[in-house]
Amino acid sequence: MKNLHKYIIISLFAFIVSASFAQNEAHLNVMTFNIRYDNPEDGEHNWKHRKEAAAELILSVDADLIGTQEVLKNQLGDLLALLPDYLHIGVGREDGIDEGEFSAILFKKTRFEIIESGTFWLSETPDVIGSVGWDASMERIASWAILLDKQTNKQLKFVNTHYDHRGKKARAESSKLLLDKIAEKSNNLPVILTGDFNSTPESEPVQIIHESKILFDAAILSSKKTGPEWTFHGFGKTPEKRRRRIDYVFFNASFEVAKYNNIFEKVGYTFHSDHNPIHVQLTYK
Repeated sequence: MKNLHKYIIISLFAFIVSASFAQNEAHLNVMTFNIRYDNPEDGEHNWKHRKEAAAELILSVDADLIGTQEVLKNQLGDLLALLPDYLHIGVGREDGIDEGEFSAILFKKTRFEIIESGTFWLSETPDVIGSVGWDASMERIASWAILLDKQTNKQLKFVNTHYDHRGKKARAESSKLLLDKIAEKSNNLPVILTGDFNSTPESEPVQIIHESKILFDAAILSSKKTGPEWTFHGFGKTPEKRRRRIDYVFFNASFEVAKYNNIFEKVGYTFHSDHNPIHVQLTYK
């Protein structure tokens, strides 16, 4: 009986240590995924031919948090129907409700609880719904959330955005605005920023983020990388020498990056999107 008690105590101790270690080492599977808006002119690459594959990919990497771009209301509905274990945060950029593209955040409802969330416009008046900033061609937004990670009992801030494709000044100013907004209400929280920045790594908008020394590029810091260097390929139509990396996952010093996967895969006669989805595994420090 004494040996049995000793065994139980040792087993209980081992379980507590193991649980504590697992909590400290808990990782997050994060994606940034420009799904390409539902454009009837895309023909064989139209959303109706890709939506199941997009959902299957999210499930296959066991994504905990996904920053999506170019999502129209019907596409958001499709994703939520195909991914019943996920909820979303975000609004349409035209009216702050459901008109225009979303930069929607999807998250596992069993793992996260929303503490606070919102959307701001990438403009001189970020709180004005539908505002167009600087030399941008259209409305652009960032959606954000402070989430409780129930697995670790930690809070984190997740921000997802899509920069303008034409306005050079707008892209640079958007980086400055994002850094200011990320600092608000963060209170030293772990931070993740995802998005289609329409900017290459050496460009001013991305360099502004690097020079802040606040956020770090998963593609640069990961020692385990798969896939090509570029992310935009125009459904395989863009010549390879002209393809560029414009999609990013950034994180602050609260995380380490375990792996970076730039996913370029054929899906039947199309692809998941005209951009490569990016899957990054982050580990809490």
